[in-house]
Amino acid sequence: MHNYIEYNFIIKPLGVASEILVAELAECGFESFVDSENGILAYIQENLWHESILNDINILKSPDFEISYTFKTIEQINWNEEWEKNFTPIVVDNICTVRAPFHEIPNTPYDIIIEPKMSFGTGHHETTYMMLQFLLNTDLKGKKVLDMGCGTSVLAIMAEKRGAESVTAIDIDNWCVENSLENAERNHCKNITIKLGDASLLNNEKFDVIIANINRNILLADISHYAKSLPLGGTLFLSGFYESDEPAITDKCNEHNLEFAEKLERNQWVALKFRKN
Repeated sequence: MHNYIEYNFIIKPLGVASEILVAELAECGFESFVDSENGILAYIQENLWHESILNDINILKSPDFEISYTFKTIEQINWNEEWEKNFTPIVVDNICTVRAPFHEIPNTPYDIIIEPKMSFGTGHHETTYMMLQFLLNTDLKGKKVLDMGCGTSVLAIMAEKRGAESVTAIDIDNWCVENSLENAERNHCKNITIKLGDASLLNNEKFDVIIANINRNILLADISHYAKSLPLGGTLFLSGFYESDEPAITDKCNEHNLEFAEKLERNQWVALKFRKN
C-alpha cells in the first residue's frame, strides 16, 4: 500500500465551493474526500503527488471564495474507518435507501448496501442522488443497461433491482472495479458484469439504457460512443456536471441525434435525460 498526502482545505463560505473543489481535485488524481467542520479533507497517493498539483485548481484563484489549506503525509490510512465516521444512510424520495452494512435495515422498497472504500457513489453527492431518481422513475424490466464510470456500482445495482435483464458496469479505476465486485456480491446481484476500461470497450455494442455519471470533459469526449451504442428510442442519462455546462452537453448530444427529454437539478448540479432519434 502507498502512503497518502492529506490536504486540509478550509473553505469560506461552505456550500457550492466544496462541490466544485472536490470535482476539480478528483480530476487531478485525488481519490477520497471527507467533509470536515470547516471544509474538506482530500487524499492523494504520495507517488502521484507533485509540488504543482494544485496549479490547475481554478477555484483556489476565485475571488468569490476564501480557501486555505495545509497538507501532510500520512501512512496507510484506514479508509473504512474514515468514511464510517461520516457515512449516514441516504433516502431517495422515500423509495430507496443507500446505506452501509452496519446501518439498520430500512423500511423502503429498495435497500442498497454500499461499502464505498475509495470509490465515488454513495448517494450523498447530488449527481448520484439524481441518477437514482431517474432510475426509480424508469421502466428497466428486461432492459440491457450500461453504467459508465460506475464507481461503487450503486447505479448498476439499482438498475438490476429495477428489473434490468443485464447490466454492464465500466470504470477506468482499479479501486472502483474491485469495490464494484464487492458491492454487487453484497447486494446479491447476478446480472452485473464489471469491466476495467473506458468507452473504447463498447465497440458499438447496443444497450437500451446508458447511465454516465462522469465529469464534463469525459462526457463531451464520449457522447459519440454512447450514441452509437443506443438503438432508436434508447435512453441516455447524463450527470456529473454543473448547470453552466448544460448547453455544451446538450449541443453535443444534439449532434448525435440525442433529443433532450428531462432535467433534474440539485445545488447547481444537473442530470439530463436524452432519447436516441
